[in-house]
Amino acid sequence: MPLSAKNTKISIFIYRIFADNDIYNKKMNYISVSEFAKKWNIPERTVRNYCAKGKIKGVFLTGKTWNIPEDASISEKENKKKFSKNPLLNHLKEQKDMRLKGGIYHRTQIDLTYNSNRIEGSKLTHDQTRYIFETHTIGASKESINVDDIIETTNHFRCIDLIIDKAKIKLTESFIKELHFILKSGTSDSRKDWFNVGAYKQLPNEVGGNETCPPKEVSTKMAALLSNYHSIEKKTFEDIIDFHYQFEIIHPFQDGNGRVGRLIMFKECLANTIVPFIIDEDLKVFYYRGLHEWKHIKEYLLDTCLTAQDNYRAILQYFEIEH
Repeated sequence: MPLSAKNTKISIFIYRIFADNDIYNKKMNYISVSEFAKKWNIPERTVRNYCAKGKIKGVFLTGKTWNIPEDASISEKENKKKFSKNPLLNHLKEQKDMRLKGGIYHRTQIDLTYNSNRIEGSKLTHDQTRYIFETHTIGASKESINVDDIIETTNHFRCIDLIIDKAKIKLTESFIKELHFILKSGTSDSRKDWFNVGAYKQLPNEVGGNETCPPKEVSTKMAALLSNYHSIEKKTFEDIIDFHYQFEIIHPFQDGNGRVGRLIMFKECLANTIVPFIIDEDLKVFYYRGLHEWKHIKEYLLDTCLTAQDNYRAILQYFEIEH
């Protein structure tokens, strides 16, 4: 067979292979990991993992960058593995399970714990809070440190893990009591018989000099509060803030109500795909004023929480998380 004829047959054979794979019929377009993540509403880290394990067909690496076919998909089985429809909650859950440092989970644990405890009088600094989370030490300190502050800090980390794991679960009295139990376990208060860790208060208490719900009425008031809250089909930012106000007025526990209440707000924002927020020390005065004036001027507390939400939104933008 002449060489030219042989080459022609080889060329036809190669053409048929490529034609069967539709490479000659169309030009393949590729998208980035971040674009694919947004398209399928999953964390970028998960996309990279799928690429590396061959769970997305047709991908290839250019240097350290994955190129993904524009029409690529993930199997229904893999897609069902998404923790929620909330991209932020997916990031928090994934990074929590991985114990990833330096991401949004890490930042949220430290900022939320430090600020919420600080509002209630903790003397731990932001750095000490970070050291406890990262290394289980408090770092150097020239001043004496209250052991309860350390215990409540580590407990608060566990509470945040709980609200991430159970963000999608309906808010109940038992869940709220579980948060209180975790927060106050091992503290000096937990060794007092009358304190009732993980259960409603036994003794009357005040908040900011104002009367709260009598102990004998707490169970009834809490059940009614949750019933009214869950009667709202699509909960809004204001609904969550109103629940917080009502919760703090009842003040169901002997102590720890503020921190439990703020954890609930964070959880319910995640559950309803609302950007959550952290009340920091700079907003403390405005936060208390807002709670005090809620019945008369809702804008005080709403504006304070919206400012805190803007601050958290800026953090999400830094970590390139959709919100």
